[in-house]
Amino acid sequence: MDSNTEVLGGWRSGLCGWDVLVERYSRLVWSVPRSFRLSHADAADVYQCTWLCLAEQLTRIRRPEHLATWLVRTATRQSIAVVRARGREVSLDLWEPESTLPAPDEVAITNDRQRRLWSALMTLNERCQRLLRIAAHSPELSYAQVAEALGMNVGSVGSTRSRCLAELRRKLEALQ
Repeated sequence: MDSNTEVLGGWRSGLCGWDVLVERYSRLVWSVPRSFRLSHADAADVYQCTWLCLAEQLTRIRRPEHLATWLVRTATRQSIAVVRARGREVSLDLWEPESTLPAPDEVAITNDRQRRLWSALMTLNERCQRLLRIAAHSPELSYAQVAEALGMNVGSVGSTRSRCLAELRRKLEALQ
């Protein structure tokens, strides 16, 4: 029996397993909406909705060893829904004090770097995109946790990550 099975079983029987689950997978769940470049508030909403969905579906989870994958998929669906909804809105932040705004040239340079990075990232295959997003947003996750979340073999996470980063570097150099 793996640790997720024990924790889920403990939570179902009223023990303190929920805190263990949240602590174990919090950064993974948080990394998904942030990888969609959602605002902090929207990412927090997705994060909360994902945990709410887990609480609602907890008794239906048949394979606790795949919990990380279930959480990533649920957070991804929630993030896509937010992106679609936000695509119909125009956001204006009129309450930002002018003194804290960066200089226009700093904004232009930052925007250009981000645009090039995201352009290069989006040309990678889906597996590399997902792996690099999780690595960037949840670097503390073990290879086993990343492998579980992405449905990969643990032994291939490091080499795949290296190949993906090398490909991303090549694509970024080509964009300069």
